[in-house]
Amino acid sequence: MKCVGLSFAVLGLFIGCNTQKPETPVDHDQAKMLINESIEAWDKAWETKDLELSLKYYADDTDWTNAFGDRVQSKAELRQLLETIFGLDFVMAGKNDYGENEVTFLSDSIATARSLNIRKNQEWPDGSQMDDRHINHLRVYENKGGEWLIINHMISQAWPKRQPRDTVPNTD
Repeated sequence: MKCVGLSFAVLGLFIGCNTQKPETPVDHDQAKMLINESIEAWDKAWETKDLELSLKYYADDTDWTNAFGDRVQSKAELRQLLETIFGLDFVMAGKNDYGENEVTFLSDSIATARSLNIRKNQEWPDGSQMDDRHINHLRVYENKGGEWLIINHMISQAWPKRQPRDTVPNTD
């Protein structure tokens, strides 16, 4: 009988012990501010070709894909690609017109941020001017030790919509 009582006591101790640390609730307003700061840093880094600033908020194991399908799967690979991109004058030509960021928290440790940039006066490799580009960014952030780092960044683009040829009025 003593063994059964002792067994229940030990079992009760195990059940009563919580080995997980209680999570500190995340201040979403503060986190949103930090995420927006990281996007502003990216924008500034792009304008100034500042490689270190452009990489500052990326996790080492980030997954990054640009609008032209270039994909890298680490911060080290992203560094190499951005070194190349920042050296292409025709890519770096033009002006950015950024919209507001839409930050959504999927949990206290994961957030997404969508943003739009309308890129004006960018050039093709031959120096001719492109039409305005509507560039969408989707970033996935992870809270790693209180620091919001980009673990995935997908960039896509859409050209302004044009009327199909068969709907253009005939002037003959």
